[in-house]
Amino acid sequence: MVDRARKLVVAGVVAGSMLIGGVGGAALYATTIAASAASPSPTPSSGSSSSTGKFVPNEDPTHEAGESAAREAQENAGQVPTVP
Repeated sequence: MVDRARKLVVAGVVAGSMLIGGVGGAALYATTIAASAASPSPTPSSGSSSSTGKFVPNEDPTHEAGESAAREAQENAGQVPTVP
């Protein structure tokens, strides 16, 4: 009889801890969802290449000095460079 009571107590403790863990996890998940919904996603600044959908190459003379001819050709064609 004592053995059966011990099993019931252990089962109750396990069930209770699972319940508390589930409720705690759901509460944490809900606050995470609420926080992500409340924070706005960053918007691209006006005039940037991502807002226009067109690649804008860096034509700074210092940057241009280190570019390969293949990269410069891709930039001049309006492509996102794939070569160094």
